[in-house]
Amino acid sequence: MQLAFVIPAYNEENLIGSCLESVIREKERSGIDAEIIVVDNASTDSTRKIASSFPGVRVLSEKKKGPTYARRTGFEATRAEFVAVIDADTILPRGWIDKVRSIFERKPELVAVSGPYIYYDLSFWNRFLVRCFYLLSFLVYLLVRFVFRAGSMVQGGNLVMRRTAWIKAGGYDTSIAFYGDDTDIAVRLSKVGPVKWTFKLPMLTSGRRLGGEGVFKTAGTYTLNYFWVLFWGRPATKNYNDIRPE
Repeated sequence: MQLAFVIPAYNEENLIGSCLESVIREKERSGIDAEIIVVDNASTDSTRKIASSFPGVRVLSEKKKGPTYARRTGFEATRAEFVAVIDADTILPRGWIDKVRSIFERKPELVAVSGPYIYYDLSFWNRFLVRCFYLLSFLVYLLVRFVFRAGSMVQGGNLVMRRTAWIKAGGYDTSIAFYGDDTDIAVRLSKVGPVKWTFKLPMLTSGRRLGGEGVFKTAGTYTLNYFWVLFWGRPATKNYNDIRPE
């Protein structure tokens, strides 16, 4: 399995180290010789310096700020068959790469697979609310994918795509700043082939956005933009806030 990790990073000096440590640990444990690409997205802190200190990590620069610009830069820099797009505040759980490999081996027709986040730094109550939101989202996913056949669902920072499929789908739409990007990916990829969302592929991540903006507000904004992109092809929310740990 040819695998590359693409990790966009804007002012992530506090978390990029833990992310890369987890990727390297899983890479060594799985035995897969995966590429690791960090895209420094106009950072003004020590993100690039920290990322560059890890052996085997390739650090690129993307001066146009925004995750879609950074992800596009990273995607275009690799020729790996499978591209894993994760965020700089995520941590790969043990066995993540093995699960990805197993999913694609069992269902070679898949063009992408994605799974939920586990917010390791949120309170028990907030994690419970997030779990409820994911259960409702999964029901919507089943309806959208298998009943209405209008698309699928992916988590933008916990996603593995077939390179050829994403090229065929048209690649990243950089006019989408933040919200709705994952739904745009799911909809366009689903026109190329099956896009699977599964609870069996969780990813640990920081809950800083939910903690800073509130679980209900964040969930509502993502839900609004999911349906907006699904039905009208464009997100309803144009702007977003960068939330970084103190």
